[in-house]
This record gives sequence, structure tokens and C-alpha cells, in this order.
Amino acid sequence: MGVNAEYAGRRYPPTAPYAVGREHLRDFARAVGATHPAHHDVEAARALGYPDVVAPPTFAVVVAQRAEAQLVEDPAAGIDFSRVVHADERFTHHRPIHAGDELVTVLHVDAITERAGLALVTTRCEIADAAGDPVSTVVSTLAVRGEGA
Repeated sequence: MGVNAEYAGRRYPPTAPYAVGREHLRDFARAVGATHPAHHDVEAARALGYPDVVAPPTFAVVVAQRAEAQLVEDPAAGIDFSRVVHADERFTHHRPIHAGDELVTVLHVDAITERAGLALVTTRCEIADAAGDPVSTVVSTLAVRGEGA
């Protein structure tokens, strides 16, 4: 079974809130080599006007992937994750993510295109805070190899 093209245009319900923890941000910053003090030190972040430590820009992928799991784990979507290659990821940040945020994500399946034995699945995760204000938009494209590829 290949990727179900009928999933294009699907919008998933909002995820449960994701609580952004200070230590998780510090760990992520260390893992990606983000050394700016605002990613590690509360006082440094506050001196720059933030309420707590600030996430590196790519941290939004952690939140987005939790929402994308709704699609990937849906057997009817036909995505065999063992055949997936990450093709593209783009971030639009509306404001920085910081410790203490409670983030909710709505997943959109924007497109499913088949080319040369690959299904290209483009998703968009709209991440908002507890008040519903936009925080980040993450657009991701997965290349899913067909069984004969």
C-alpha cells in the first residue's frame, strides 16, 4: 500500500498542550551547539527581555514532530516510516519559544505528490501558545519511497 493521496488537505485537531521545560531547552541547545547564554541562563535571557531561557530556532521541530505523528502513525495514511527520508524543513517564527510556554499545534497536510516512485508529503504545523497567539509555523516535506523503489 502506498501513501494515501486522499489525505492531502486534511487538518488534524489541535494537540494536547506541550509544556516547554527549561532543562529540555538547555539540553536541546547543547545538542545542537547553541551556545548563546539566553539558551542556558535565565538571567541572561531576562536581560534581553525574555521571561525565561529561549529555545534555539530549530526547537520548534520537537513540537511539530509530535503533531506530525498523528499522520505518520495513522495506518490508513499509508506512510511506512522505515521508507521515509526528510526532504525539507522550513520555520517561520512569530515569536521566540521560551521555557514556560504551553504550545498547541494544528497539523495540516498541505500536499501529497507522487514522482518517480516517491510520495512527497508536505505538512504544515501551526504552533500557538495557550492564548492562541501564533508562535511558529513549521513546513516539512517527507519523501516516502515506494515499495518498488
